[in-house]
Amino acid sequence: MKPFLMAALAASVSFVGAAYAQDTTAGDTKAKVDNLEKLGSFKQTGVAEPAPIPQTGRRADAINRTLQKIKVPDGFKIELYAVVPDARAMAVGPNAGVVFVGTRKSKVYTVTDRDKDRVADEVKVYAPGVDFKIPNAVCFSRDGVLTIVEQNRVLAFPAAEFFYEGTDGPAVVVVKQGELIPPAEESYNHTARICRIGPDGKLYVSLGQPYNVPPKDKADLYAKTGIGGIIRMDADGKNREVYATGIRNSVGMDFAPDKTLWFTDNQVDGMGDDQPPGELNQITKPGQNFGFPWYGGGGVRTVEYKDDKVPADVVPPKAELPPHAADLGMIVYKGKSFPEKYRGGIFTAEHGSWNRTTPIGARVMFVPVNKDGTAGKPEPFAEGWLTEGGEYLGRPVDVATLPDGSLLVSDDAAGAIYRISYEK
Repeated sequence: MKPFLMAALAASVSFVGAAYAQDTTAGDTKAKVDNLEKLGSFKQTGVAEPAPIPQTGRRADAINRTLQKIKVPDGFKIELYAVVPDARAMAVGPNAGVVFVGTRKSKVYTVTDRDKDRVADEVKVYAPGVDFKIPNAVCFSRDGVLTIVEQNRVLAFPAAEFFYEGTDGPAVVVVKQGELIPPAEESYNHTARICRIGPDGKLYVSLGQPYNVPPKDKADLYAKTGIGGIIRMDADGKNREVYATGIRNSVGMDFAPDKTLWFTDNQVDGMGDDQPPGELNQITKPGQNFGFPWYGGGGVRTVEYKDDKVPADVVPPKAELPPHAADLGMIVYKGKSFPEKYRGGIFTAEHGSWNRTTPIGARVMFVPVNKDGTAGKPEPFAEGWLTEGGEYLGRPVDVATLPDGSLLVSDDAAGAIYRISYEK
């Protein structure tokens, strides 16, 4: 374990109680605050392990029936990997391949394939003694530290793949409650974070802003705190800085082999069915501006800022995505089991539109990346969760790869994770 994490574990004991004082109430919440302090002190919480999530039965049968309707390219197949309630962002452990799954509710789950038959054997609640609030973002460092970014707090769990077998394990408060964003900016909208540990060892976090288009009097605050952008900090929470701005609400990002950071961005609502487009962007250096709120998506100006001068340094998207399809999670495919066409390309998960007259999305898209760094035209890769009648049979949220190169797809509507594999 890294020295700073050992130090942070010791330090967390002294400040975790104070960090939660503003939110603590009697009863269960107070107990869970104490539990976090105990975990930081390597003490047992005494919390009973919740029952595992059943992997067979009516829900699994219904999901399997839906999967029979999903279309994937020739040579590929899609199968149910795990039943996981409210499954959102995924992080695959670097050691044993255990999948940690965030949600927009109050739980994080672990998914284990013990016999390596590429179907989960066990799904259970992770760290049941911790009181999570919208723990959507989960990401791993190369040395096995799991970071969980909530609405307004960041926690780290060293050796998560080892300690997950029990209910207790070491926990570090990286960013105290109420210090990721100003508490007054907490919202029910655009509050699901996403995170990655970069090649530099730093923690990268996207901070969606709570508005469709923010009022102008929020500009200085958001620029200073990184709301409506991506921030980065040392893994222990120090040296925080705003890494990129001009982003409406990104819920998917990943580093490419060349160390650039790609991310999806959701466009402004209420401008019509066919505009503005969603965005796939690439950050090549710190401090870049990606155009929001002057642009609602692509080159489409927002009504609220149409008369304002656009900053000269705005970076255009690498690819425009279908309008209002809600592209969320994404990965740069680094596996080797898929055909050459897909290697180095980008997979995105379209959650599906919520206010479009004719809904689109609810599919996995592929965007090829050329050798010169340009992005090709997005194309459907897995689709069929949206019926011709406009009913959602599932809503993909995130994508990740297992060690064998197969693709995992989470679905918070169906409460499932799918596995897409290729056979020559």
